[in-house]
Amino acid sequence: MPSRRRRQATNQGALNEAARLADRLQQAGYTKRDIARIIDRDPSLVSQFYTKNKGAAFVPALREVLTAIEAGGITDLPELTAIAARHITRRTTASGTRARVRGKAVLITPTGTGTGRVGTQAIASGSTRLRPLIAEAARQSLRLAFTVRLAKTGYTHPSGSRTDSPGIRRGVIQRADHSEERSYGSAQTGGFDAADFARRVDAAGGDVTAAVHQWLVETGRINPDAHILHLEVRTWRPR
Repeated sequence: MPSRRRRQATNQGALNEAARLADRLQQAGYTKRDIARIIDRDPSLVSQFYTKNKGAAFVPALREVLTAIEAGGITDLPELTAIAARHITRRTTASGTRARVRGKAVLITPTGTGTGRVGTQAIASGSTRLRPLIAEAARQSLRLAFTVRLAKTGYTHPSGSRTDSPGIRRGVIQRADHSEERSYGSAQTGGFDAADFARRVDAAGGDVTAAVHQWLVETGRINPDAHILHLEVRTWRPR
């Protein structure tokens, strides 16, 4: 059975322009999740470039990003995100007004499983879309874990340090732009009390980014001047 990548290559002629550009970005070393962050959308949308022929609205932005990478040598994700944002236009209604972006409902399964992710633009405004997820997790007395991404120099402990995140068996994800993703909390280690994090978010005026950043600084895991580039929150019901 041919691999997914091989099947994708054999069907190259059937791909739309967004998928072809996404392929070129992946050849340049970026993942689908990276591409989603660059265009400030959910990673599932990038997959739909291939499966549902979506992505036409992002073609100009993806072209500009590729030009910036190939001709300008720009690799920093926040900078590429800023470039893409200048070339992404919102949908319009029949009357010509800007269409509203559909908001995501807070989805927590009966087992307590829930996930929320935010990228550069949302983080800059406080990651407020994660606040309802954390609040609902607190209401249901769930446990919580999160993954952050920031420049390697922002961390105070070396990669894989047990002092930084003890007991979590995972490979630290390192990126081409000299940033690194690290996870804090898991079902195996018990995670964190969602109610405690909800109180921290409330104390920060609803700014989830600030609340997580403060916890990381308080616990000696990052430098005070470090900037979070990506944030993911996961929840589950304790056994």
